[in-house]
Amino acid sequence: MVAEQIRARGIHNERLLAAMEEIPRHLFVPSFLLERAHDDGPLPIGEGQTISQPYIVAEMTAALALMGTEKVLEIGTGSGYQTAILCRLAKEVVTVERIASLQTSAERILRELGVENVRFRTGDGTLGIPDEAPFHRILVTAAAPGVPPPLFEQLAEGGIAVLPIGGRWEQELIRVTKESGKMRKDFLGGCRFVPLIGQCGFPD
Repeated sequence: MVAEQIRARGIHNERLLAAMEEIPRHLFVPSFLLERAHDDGPLPIGEGQTISQPYIVAEMTAALALMGTEKVLEIGTGSGYQTAILCRLAKEVVTVERIASLQTSAERILRELGVENVRFRTGDGTLGIPDEAPFHRILVTAAAPGVPPPLFEQLAEGGIAVLPIGGRWEQELIRVTKESGKMRKDFLGGCRFVPLIGQCGFPD
């Protein structure tokens, strides 16, 4: 998976590639999809949610430019696979999921894998976690109509956020950098994610 789907497409961050080689992706998919765990595409995980395509996970994580010292906010825990990757590459991760059953499952898997540098929250991810801010990096794994203002407010100066922006069916993946309190956007390409539901996202 890593060699053919990620390295071959131009991602050469060795820390990221090593993390993706070490983390057992098959643990994060439903049992009836085990044979497809390493497919080059997203897979359903229940509750209308998906585990992202491996390449997209790699692309979004690479765009965060993690050095290992950062405090990261993840919006949309989902299966917990992306969370596990972040935990290998950052100092600490706070992850938010609005669907309690998914959060419970992800927490169980990461605990079994011995991941300790993560804190789980259940709630509206579009509002972020004000009492944990600021964050050096923010990763949003669902599509928003725009950058949720609370998330930008909670991003540290010089910090980076990566998220899909657009409509419910098609989006653009963007990297947001906070420079002197202002937002600089870099566009990374087209993508398709489930919608980000919440007060500063799409209505349920």
